[in-house]
Amino acid sequence: MNKNELIAAVAGKADLTKEQAAAAVDATIEIISDTMKDGGEVRLLGFGNFVVTHRKATTGRNPQTGAAIDIKATNVPKFKPGKGLKEKVNS
Repeated sequence: MNKNELIAAVAGKADLTKEQAAAAVDATIEIISDTMKDGGEVRLLGFGNFVVTHRKATTGRNPQTGAAIDIKATNVPKFKPGKGLKEKVNS
């Protein structure tokens, strides 16, 4: 499912126009992104948690030359599925 299909599904399920559903989906994505950008978490009970983890700086190797390269520290967005989502996917 892509974003347009999600918007159409939300519009049908919530009895909204596609424009209203698009605004709702865009707002949801923006809020989750902004919260994670600020280092926060978004917890949706029964669905899952959107969290930010910190990856430390490391030294890697260029596979072609074998030369050492520095990999800088970064924040990584992650999704941890909740119990309800896991059960639904596996039923």
